[in-house]
Amino acid sequence: MTTPTTPTTTQAPARTPYQGGASRGPRPGGANGPRGPRRDGKPFQERVKDVDQKILDIRRVTRVVAGGRRMSFAVSMIIGDKLLGVVGVGTGKGNDTALAIAKALKDAKKNAIKINRTEKHSLPHDINAKYNASRVMLFPNKGKGLVVGAALRDIAVISGLKDVSGKVFSGSKNKLNTARAVMRALATVGTKHIFTAPKPSEAAPVAEVANK
Repeated sequence: MTTPTTPTTTQAPARTPYQGGASRGPRPGGANGPRGPRRDGKPFQERVKDVDQKILDIRRVTRVVAGGRRMSFAVSMIIGDKLLGVVGVGTGKGNDTALAIAKALKDAKKNAIKINRTEKHSLPHDINAKYNASRVMLFPNKGKGLVVGAALRDIAVISGLKDVSGKVFSGSKNKLNTARAVMRALATVGTKHIFTAPKPSEAAPVAEVANK
């Protein structure tokens, strides 16, 4: 009489956790840790350290979910460089204002443009644009200064524009839409700008004084 044999089970090899790509490697601090430096080794803070920043609007957003209400913040920000004629508008959302501002700053840096200004830091010609319900117009005024208001003035000041007049033709009170319309108009007389980290200042050579 033959005895029944029990089947033998083999255990599958343990799976190793994902350690990142072959070229990038694991993220420092674990899977949920902070991101490492960029490929060129220049962190984002160094790229926008010397730019001017102005918060256009801060809103508290409430979203109703299954467990109740979830609060978050939405920030609209303008960044610029008066010397270079650079300006950008960005938005960001987060659970607190600090996180929302950091996201808005990064978004504004991505959308930055460099305005082709005249020798007197004015516009070369009339420009106009429309974004959603907001329609704006900007034009040089030949030495009358900045004659603009609302979001138009914030963008003109932070970008270093002078002797410019502007007008909002729509009845919209949305600051972000007005700022987007201004950026769309300035894009016709500007080019995309990429922020780079400032170069370290080289020490000036010290002249040797001859002994008399």
